[in-house]
Amino acid sequence: MKLGYHASHEQFSPSALLKLVQKAEEAGFEAVLSSDHFHPWSNRQGESGFAWSWLGAAMQATNLEFGIVNAPGQRYHPAIIAQAVATLDEMFPRRFWIATGSGQALNENITGDKWPSKEIRNQRLKESVEVMQELWKGDYVSHHGIVKVEKAKLFTTPTHTPTVFGAALTLKTAKWLASWADGLITISKPIEELKEMVEAFRSNGGENKPMALKVQVSYSSTKEKALQGAKDQWKNNIFPSKLTSELITPEQFDDMGEKVRKEDIEKYVITGSDPQLFLDKIYAFKELGFEKIILHNVNEEQEKFIEFFGNKLRPEFQK
Repeated sequence: MKLGYHASHEQFSPSALLKLVQKAEEAGFEAVLSSDHFHPWSNRQGESGFAWSWLGAAMQATNLEFGIVNAPGQRYHPAIIAQAVATLDEMFPRRFWIATGSGQALNENITGDKWPSKEIRNQRLKESVEVMQELWKGDYVSHHGIVKVEKAKLFTTPTHTPTVFGAALTLKTAKWLASWADGLITISKPIEELKEMVEAFRSNGGENKPMALKVQVSYSSTKEKALQGAKDQWKNNIFPSKLTSELITPEQFDDMGEKVRKEDIEKYVITGSDPQLFLDKIYAFKELGFEKIILHNVNEEQEKFIEFFGNKLRPEFQK
């Protein structure tokens, strides 16, 4: 199991995140997961750096493994993402992986193209991944489906075929991507719901494939401060994906999150100050078979969280 740190481009500037991933490496984190947004989830978050520019600098500044959650097909043509992945892997062999999802209108709607139905978005995603995988072989590729590619060839190829995780927030999506994705990435939920997610993936073609989990936490000196910090920064992110995937501006997310209470947040974010709380959760996730567990401290106290991880959590996994 690798424990990773989540670099949230919606919440922090690229220069701040560069310093944070260096601190994360010093504290014992083994991996970083990067978000890839055009807009933040909330005006209170207030950032939206271009992740692909940042990744080259961050991978040069550390020796960590990096991944990114990306939605190819609308905001990005998959040939461009294939080229970006290949370039990072050529510079930093076997240190980079990509997780692909169908995306949210919040980011993809900026192109002015019609925001498709979920069914079409899924078909577009699968086509995009197939195009990327063909391009990584170094051959000329043409594809005429939802995605259009004409005689494209990567002359700088990756050192190996990159791993493509499929991003799933629902059981239906986990079942669907199990047969074609190299692995699964999802987000933390109550343990019984996660068990169902794992089973849906494993029993539909995902057996023996790697699984990654992004875990929302909020650490602070007291539970009350942790809850307040999570509510301030993450209250817009507790709603079902069928709602959030259709909203197009941070203002709409802010409106939706206006009536969220602290007790609502606690159902979706692990909040507190006690190391044992976090350790118990991580061990439970490990037991489900997740080999990459990425901790996203959703409040603004990043340095304190990294220090807490290094002093109180990481040593327990080194025993």
